[in-house]
Amino acid sequence: MELEPWCDRDAEFLAEVYCDPAIQRWHVRSMDVKEAREWITARALRWKGEHGADWVVRREGAPVGRVGLRTVDLEEGRAEVAYWTAPEARGNGVAIQALTALSNWALETVGFHRLDLHHSVQNAASCRVAVKCGYEVEGTAHSSVLHSDGWHDMHLHARINRGSGRLNPPRGHHRSE
Repeated sequence: MELEPWCDRDAEFLAEVYCDPAIQRWHVRSMDVKEAREWITARALRWKGEHGADWVVRREGAPVGRVGLRTVDLEEGRAEVAYWTAPEARGNGVAIQALTALSNWALETVGFHRLDLHHSVQNAASCRVAVKCGYEVEGTAHSSVLHSDGWHDMHLHARINRGSGRLNPPRGHHRSE
């Protein structure tokens, strides 16, 4: 499994995955290839602006999922993680491997203090991934995210860096550059 920046060649995969009913249910959107290209461009700008980061998850060179830092606050040393897998990659540990790799990098290499993870209480698979990746359940935010079928309660999970808590932004991504 590899995590790589999204590129234009991933647009068709991205549009196809966002046609999946499960992705649409939990991410409350769909997209066509044009929108996928715009999404990929926006991900690069978020990384450059230090507001977020996203990677395509590849297995044997083929795209199978997404993992990212949905929000980033470098001053507070915290971020919110996000992930999904394509239908054909579900149930075989891809999400766990990708989220573990991202979380370890963010906490140990970058030095984030806290990583948050939110998912609908109805999304049992996402809850299992979170727990297996060391994200402790902290509580429930009631009626906090609007999905296509109405307002959902969201589980709140977190992983805390008990180490130094000093941020070391990725090379080439310091505020002074």
